[in-house]
Parts: sequence; structure tokens; C-alpha cells
Amino acid sequence: MAGTRAQFSACSLALYTLLASAPAIARPQDEVMSLAFKCGAVGDLRTWLDCYYGAAQPMRSAIGLSPVPPAQSRLVTLPPAGTVPPEDAEIRDNVLKSALDCNRIPAGRDWLDCFYAAPEPVRLRLGLASQFKPPAKREATMLASQFGLTSKPLRAPDAISARMASYEFNKNHLFTVTLDNGQVWQQIEGDDLLANWSRSPRNYSIVITRGLFGSYNFRVQKNGGLFRVRRVR
Repeated sequence: MAGTRAQFSACSLALYTLLASAPAIARPQDEVMSLAFKCGAVGDLRTWLDCYYGAAQPMRSAIGLSPVPPAQSRLVTLPPAGTVPPEDAEIRDNVLKSALDCNRIPAGRDWLDCFYAAPEPVRLRLGLASQFKPPAKREATMLASQFGLTSKPLRAPDAISARMASYEFNKNHLFTVTLDNGQVWQQIEGDDLLANWSRSPRNYSIVITRGLFGSYNFRVQKNGGLFRVRRVR
């Protein structure tokens, strides 16, 4: 066990230890995160991703969804130990931080969607298709252009991915972001999380997902944090 823990980054090890030392796991999202941190023993990034997805089983079971694939379930049960390349440690930490931010969302399908959105940077590195890419490209372009403008658009996507074109902050440090697809999103008043971006907008890739009661969640990949936003154009 000592050898396995040595492979974790300091951040991952501290969070894993905190979860593992809990006397009991009452909530499915806590159990999911505990299992996700167990996947830290896995060396190969693609295998780690499958293990991460397998960790979602407690929440899938709690909300009545089909089980994770058997191969993912086996990985979670007995994660294969290996050496984590230094270049993979940071991206894994960012995924886990983003997944922990999902606890700002009540347990259920929205929480699970947030958990599944967190490893998008890993999918990008591995050359895998985004989970949020609809199969019909033409229809997806049309529907994505309406994302956030209506409360219940017909067959609208559950999320969009894009890059920033520009961003600015108001006097309360709440942001307004223009995306490279022309959409403009604004952080809502009352959101207590403040952005700390300082690089060129093009350096930031974002994912926006649906939240509860017509709300939208805005996440910057590799940057952590889950912001509440509304679309203004």
C-alpha cells in the first residue's frame, strides 16, 4: 500500500486519505469519489479513465441507471498498480478537483453529468471524442446555437464545448465570456466562486452543462471550479 500511495501527487493523496478515513460513506457521491481516488494506483492514463468512469456505479445505482460496463467495474474493484508519468499527474489532479466541485450540485443526474464532464481534458489528451458531441453534426450545430436561450429546447444538447474568444470582469469580479462560437455567457449574481484567469482567452477551453431548474454550469478545463452562468447572447 505504501508503494501505491507514493505514486499519488500530494494533492490526490491528501484528498484520498481524507475520504478513506471517513467512518462511513452515507452518500452515493461520496462513495463515487472514494472509488475515483482508488483509481490513482493505475499507471496508464487510458486505463485510469476507464477506472474513473467505473467509479460512477454507486450514483448510477442510486438513480436507477444501468450498471457500468463489467470491464470498468473490475478496474474499480482491483485497480492495477503502475507508475504514473509526471505529465499525467497534474491532469488527473485537475479532473479530481473538478469532480469534487460537483458537490455544489445536489446528488442525482445533474451531479453525475458533472462528474462525467470533469475528465474531458483527459479525453482530449488521449484523442478521444468528446462525450458531449452529438452524432448528427448539422443538427448539433443548429441546436448548439440555441443552447441556453430557451428553457426547454427540443432535443437540445445537454452540454457544449468551446474556447474563449474574450472575457471581462465587472466591479464585483463576475465575468462575461464570449466564446469562439459567438455565444456570450455571464456569471450570475450571487455565485460565490470567483474566477482567477490571467492568460489569453484562447488558452481556456470550457464546457457548459445543464443544471437544475433551467440553470447552467460553466467549467474551465484544467482550471477547476464550477460557475453558475446564464446566456445573454
